[in-house]
Amino acid sequence: MRGSLFSKSSIIIGPRPPVSWLMLCLISLLALIAVLGSSSSNNIDSTPLTRASLIYSNYRRIKEQAAVDYLELKSVSLGITGQKELDLCSKERENFVPCYNVSANLLAGFKEGEEFDRHCEVSREADRCLVRPPKDYKIPLRWPTGRDVIWSGNVKLTKEQFLSSGSMTKRLMLLEENQIAFHSEDGLIFDGVKDYSRQLAEMIGLGSDTEFPQAGIRVILDINCGFGSFGAHLASLKLMAVCIAAYEATGSQVQLALERGLPAMIGNFISRQLPYLSLSYDMVHCAQCGIIWEEKDGMFLFEVDRVLKPGGYFVLTLPSRRPQGSSSRVNKNTIMTPMEGLTQKLCWTLLAQQDETFIWQKTADIGCYSSRKQHGIPLCKEHDDSQAYYQPLVPCISGTSSKRWIPIQNRSTGSELSLAELKIHGVQPEDFYEDLQYWRSALKNYWSLLTPLIFSDHPKRPGDEDPLPPFNMVRNVMDMNAKYGGFNAALLEEKKLAWVMNVVPASASNVLPLILDRGFAGVIHNWCEPFPTYPRTYDLLHAKGLLSHLASERCSMVDLFLEMDRILRPEGWIILSDKLGAIEMARRFATQVRWEARVIDLQNGSDQRLLVCQKPFVKK
Repeated sequence: MRGSLFSKSSIIIGPRPPVSWLMLCLISLLALIAVLGSSSSNNIDSTPLTRASLIYSNYRRIKEQAAVDYLELKSVSLGITGQKELDLCSKERENFVPCYNVSANLLAGFKEGEEFDRHCEVSREADRCLVRPPKDYKIPLRWPTGRDVIWSGNVKLTKEQFLSSGSMTKRLMLLEENQIAFHSEDGLIFDGVKDYSRQLAEMIGLGSDTEFPQAGIRVILDINCGFGSFGAHLASLKLMAVCIAAYEATGSQVQLALERGLPAMIGNFISRQLPYLSLSYDMVHCAQCGIIWEEKDGMFLFEVDRVLKPGGYFVLTLPSRRPQGSSSRVNKNTIMTPMEGLTQKLCWTLLAQQDETFIWQKTADIGCYSSRKQHGIPLCKEHDDSQAYYQPLVPCISGTSSKRWIPIQNRSTGSELSLAELKIHGVQPEDFYEDLQYWRSALKNYWSLLTPLIFSDHPKRPGDEDPLPPFNMVRNVMDMNAKYGGFNAALLEEKKLAWVMNVVPASASNVLPLILDRGFAGVIHNWCEPFPTYPRTYDLLHAKGLLSHLASERCSMVDLFLEMDRILRPEGWIILSDKLGAIEMARRFATQVRWEARVIDLQNGSDQRLLVCQKPFVKK
C-alpha cells in the first residue's frame, strides 16, 4: 500500500473467556485497586518518595487495565469482540448514502417530497460491509490544484452527462479522458462568479467583495451550490461558505463540491429544520437553487429566517428569463408579488434588486415584530434551541428572545471572540483560552507523528515526484467532537490550507453558535446515525474524547467505525485521542475495518492515548 506509515497492528486473538470469569477478574482488580489506594494513602508519610512513586505507578497501571477489562467485558456482553475483518460491499453500494433510501421512504408512507428527506429510522442496513471505491478512483490532487481539476472517476457524474448538459459544457473542460477542469468563471452566473460577487457587495453598499467581513459577513450558507464556483471564490477571500444540497442519486452537487475541497453536506428544505441552531449564518445564498420559496405558506422562508442572524442577508438570484436580444431586467412583480407579503411579515427589508438578483436584509430590531399588523407571523415559544436536529419546520419566527440576538455588524471581526461574546455563549474565558493553548501544542505533536505524509513542508508518497508548492495532501478535515473549534483555530494559525467541519455531538453541550461566530464551518450531529455526506469525502477524521462520550449513548461502535470508513477517502487518516480503555477498544474495531493502526503513549503521565490510523487503498 502506498503511503503507509505503520506496519499493521498485530493483536493476539484467543478463545473468548466466559463472561463469569471476566467478571471475577474485574472484581478482583477493583478490589486490588482499593487496597493499593488505601495503603498508599496511609503510608505515604512513612515511605521513601521513590516507593510512593512506584506505588502510584502500579496503581495507575492497574486502574488503566481495569478500564480495559471493563470495556472488554462490555464488548463480550454485546457480542462484538470478534476480530474478523469485515467484507467489502458490492459494487452497487460504491456511492451508498445511508438514511436517503427514497424507495424505502415511499413504502414507509412518506410523500409530498418528504420521501427525499433524511429518514435514518427507515433505511437501516442489516448487513455490515466496507464501501469500496469505484474501479477508476484516484487519490485527489493536492490543494489548490484539486480545487480546479478533479478525477472524473471519483464522482458520480459521467462524461456523457457533462457532454449532454448543453450550456454546462461552456463552463467545464475535459482536459483528458479521466479529468474534469473547472474554469475560474464556471459559475451559474452569467457574467462570471467574480463579477457576481462584486455585484452583491455593491448591492449591499460595499466597495468590493473583499469588504464582506466589514459588513459582518463571514459564514455563508450556499443552497444548491451547483459546482461550487461561488464557494470557491469566497474561499479565496478567506470566507467560509458551506454548500447544502438535497441527496442526488446522480450528479451530486455535494459530492462534487467536497471533491474540489469545498465545504458541503447533504441538506434540503422539505419538511425538517437544518441541523443548525437559530441565528447561525450571516448570509443565506440561493442562486438558481430551484426552491419555490412561497410554497407551503412560506415555511421554507421561515427556515431561512431561523438560521439567519440579525442584520444578515438573504440573496436570491433567479434563472434568466429573457429571450435573446431582450432586456436583461426581470419584472420586479414576478418575484415580489408572492414574496412581498411574506418578507414584510418576517421584518425583512429589500435592499436592492439588480437584474435577476434580489437582496433582503433581516431586521436587527426586535421591536419590528411587535409593530407588525394583525395576523402576522407568530413568534416561536422559546425553548431549548440545542435540540435543533432535524426537527419539523415551524411556522413562527425564532430566536427573538435569545441572548445571541446581536446584529452581525456589531460582532468581532476575527476568530477570537471578545469576553462579552464568550459570556453570551456561556463559556468561561479561562476554559476557552486553555482549550486553544492545548490545541496549539497538540497540533505540533500531530506534525511530528504524521510527517512526512501530511501537514508537512515536504509531503511525498513513495514513488511520487516532488510536489509543487504549496504542499498539502489534506484538505477536507472533520473534527468529530469539536468543542470550541480549537483544533480548527490551531490549523488556521499554522496557515494550513485545510478547512474543518466542526461537528458538535447532539448529546454534548451545544456551542455550535460559538464555532460559527468564529467564522468556522460546523453542524450538529448524532453519532449514533450516519453523517449526511457521500463516501470518500474527507481526508482526515479527528476526535478527542468522542468514544468515551458515546459510551453512555448505547451507540454501535461497529456502525460508527463503518461510517468513519465510508466517509474517509482511501489513504486518508484518523486521529483518535481518548482514555486508554477507549483507545484499546478502538484499535480492535480499527482491525475489523482494515485500518493500519498504532497506539501512541503521550508519555505525560496521563491515561490519555492516541490512536493514529490510515485507511488502505483497497483495489478489488
